[in-house]
Formats: sequence, structure tokens, C-alpha cells
Amino acid sequence: MSSKKKQNIAARKSGFEGLLEKRLAYLAGKGLDPKKAEKDTVVRKIKADIKAMGGRLRFYADHEKITEAAAKAKAERAAGPKEEKGAGKAAKPEKAEKPKKGGAEGGEKKPKVEKKPAEPAA
Repeated sequence: MSSKKKQNIAARKSGFEGLLEKRLAYLAGKGLDPKKAEKDTVVRKIKADIKAMGGRLRFYADHEKITEAAAKAKAERAAGPKEEKGAGKAAKPEKAEKPKKGGAEGGEKKPKVEKKPAEPAA
């Protein structure tokens, strides 16, 4: 993500914080209790905007951590010894035999029932 976008979000968050301070000062000037001022719809909207900007900034911070970890892992792989093709691959483990269906007898087949030959139609 571009750092410009991150800076814009940080600036918007600080702008909302300034608006919140002004609004709370205005409500205090009118003689409103701080508890009632917290319930003011404009104050609640501004707080929601601040929370949203904080979440977006948190996203950028998490993204930077992931990118940093990926770059570090890539550098470690590049610095490590190179393996030859085929030599580094482990042989496939042998498959364990699965028990056959049919209970304890295992894979024994059931005897076929002999059918009588069909009689010719007259």
C-alpha cells in the first residue's frame, strides 16, 4: 500500500480528533454533563470515524509486518545453500495397507450362486 494513502488516513484521524475536542468543548460551554455529551449523536459519529480510521491504520501496520516477514524469509532462502534438482526431494513414503472391507475374513469373495439356464420359449 502506498505510504501516501496511509498518511492521508492518519491526517483524517487527527482531524476527527480535533473535531471531537471542539464539539466536546462546545457542549461543555452549553453546560451539558460529560455523560450526556458522550451520548450526543455528533460526538458518537465522530468517535465512530476515529475508530474506523484506527482500523484502517491497523490494517496497514499488519500488512507491513507480513511484507517484512516475507522479505526476510526470501532473503534467508536466497542466502542458503542451493539444492540440486531431485536430490533434495525425499522419497515418497510407502502406503500402509488398508484393511479390506468385509470384516475379519479380509478380502475373501462370496461364492457366486449358480443360475439355472433359461428354458426356451415355445
